[in-house]
Amino acid sequence: MKRRSVVSMLALLLAATAAVAQTVEVDRGIPPYTRGAMVSGNLSSVGSDTMNNLLTLWGEAFARLYPTVRIQVEGKGSSTAPPALIAGTAQLGPMSREMKAEELDAIEKKYGYRPIQIRAALDVLAVYVNKDNPIASLSLPEVDAIFSKTRKQGFPNDITTWGQLGLKGEWSGRPLSMFGRNAASGTYGYFKEHVLAKGDFKDTVKEQPGSASVVQGVTEDKFAIGYSGIGYRTSGVRALPLAAKLGGQPMEPSYENALSNKYPLARYLYIYVLRDPRRPMDPLVKEFLTLVLSREGQEVVVKDGFLPLPAAVAAEELAKLK
Repeated sequence: MKRRSVVSMLALLLAATAAVAQTVEVDRGIPPYTRGAMVSGNLSSVGSDTMNNLLTLWGEAFARLYPTVRIQVEGKGSSTAPPALIAGTAQLGPMSREMKAEELDAIEKKYGYRPIQIRAALDVLAVYVNKDNPIASLSLPEVDAIFSKTRKQGFPNDITTWGQLGLKGEWSGRPLSMFGRNAASGTYGYFKEHVLAKGDFKDTVKEQPGSASVVQGVTEDKFAIGYSGIGYRTSGVRALPLAAKLGGQPMEPSYENALSNKYPLARYLYIYVLRDPRRPMDPLVKEFLTLVLSREGQEVVVKDGFLPLPAAVAAEELAKLK
């Protein structure tokens, strides 16, 4: 593998720093929220850990407007959302990946119709290293060779040390310490599909129950690397620019690159809900989702460190509520 020059490394580090400093603003084409008819009752959300803080913040904003609504949020992984919708223990099923065909089929078998998918926010799945790690960027084949024992992205060698990635001095012989999510996580599933090309994780990856735990592990271990949503970035880690192919142009995990699909791991965050097509949507669920897709709701997205929807996408999702 070609060694990265000091000049190129510094240039990429400066670019990444500039990207982090950029202020993300909500599209002014998204209209502000207008309070509808008073709603009340219990609203339960079960699903994505990545979206746990988002649902909590949206819930708090909603409860301020509708104080008789009681909201419960449980985030144990995206794979817990479909069973909760099927069992009727949740009206909201947040997921950081799209539902699989078998999950959709199971819901249709129970209710006779499929759930409605609402795109609620944008995310970039980031590959994090410790803030003191000097590496400038990685390609997806290299990331695959770090985390996977099958290397379906085609990198010729297993990567186990930082020296194999061109780092010198104290880094050269140090093994990589890998942090990831558990199998219940939508982030785990997304990473497995889009980075590992549906290959197998190494047994040495330290699986964590939550996104924050991954970032915490990388913060505390100087030689660690991990993956998590951009909303969990802290000052203790760096989110690396990534290239889709070996030798390709690394792209920063920025809002602009997510919108243009230049960053290879940009994704939507979803909320799945049930709605009998023969009947109007539950007023409580409809009002909550209307808030999520409003200017105020997307400002919550920015507050939580994720990326807001473009106005055109928000309008498409609002139309699904009618």
